[in-house]
Amino acid sequence: MLTVEDIVNIALEHKDDFRADINEFELRPNGVMFGIKPRLMGVINLSKDSWYRESVCSTAKTAIKRGEILSAQGAALVDIGAESTLPKSVLANAKTQLDLVLPVLKGLVKSKISVSVETYNPQVAKECLQAGAAIINLTGGKYASTIYDEIAKQDAGLILCYLQGVNVRDVSNFNTEDDPIPMLEDYFGKEIENAQSAGVSKIFIDPGLGFYYKNLIDGEKRVRHQIKVFLNTFRLRRLGWPVCHALPHAFDYFGEEIRSAESLFAVLAALSKTSLFRTHEVPKVKAVLDTLNTY
Repeated sequence: MLTVEDIVNIALEHKDDFRADINEFELRPNGVMFGIKPRLMGVINLSKDSWYRESVCSTAKTAIKRGEILSAQGAALVDIGAESTLPKSVLANAKTQLDLVLPVLKGLVKSKISVSVETYNPQVAKECLQAGAAIINLTGGKYASTIYDEIAKQDAGLILCYLQGVNVRDVSNFNTEDDPIPMLEDYFGKEIENAQSAGVSKIFIDPGLGFYYKNLIDGEKRVRHQIKVFLNTFRLRRLGWPVCHALPHAFDYFGEEIRSAESLFAVLAALSKTSLFRTHEVPKVKAVLDTLNTY
């Protein structure tokens, strides 16, 4: 059972990291500042394979409407993806992704809503940035240098996801030690340097807790790892950049109450100074953050 004593011990052991400064920056088209103040990122899934049914939109019209609703509910950023991260879902080539994403992206940008596009495809990233995407949620490293160049050209942002594999659809087993922070810090340190060398100046780092590694399918093992990372997230502040967390779901424990899971993980993420909360449940998570903010 997680207790206050556990949290206190972690905080005291790494207290200097709590005080570390991080960068703050604004994203187009509306100039909202990100980094210091916690922000919400809502989700629109354009792939019918996505399991979170409430976030799946089958037409551009319904997706744009959902994005407008998410913004009204408190999302400072809306994340669009056209390929599910589920291992057995259909792979979507660049044309398929662009046909789905561009109409939604353009509609939301027209409404002055900041949009993140989740992809590891360089063509998708390039065309979406040219169409006004505020940030690329990068879920694969094979073409990272090319994508960094495109992000820099557009003065856009980068969500740098940690993963062990070529991309989010090509992972196998997850190798970690008892303390996950050193491997995360090493990975992010190198990629931040590469991105900055290309001219990228707006960066979030994301530990990638929602990706489907084969040896983390077991519910207890997966959740234990997720909790450990959440509670230690503040230690990554020493890298100088804000942390984004995709809030997970703990299927084995929440069952029919799965839509409440992100609220639990939002508490853990907030306690450890997460800056951007990627959530399918914007109103629920906003209520959690608003409540914590009363203290």
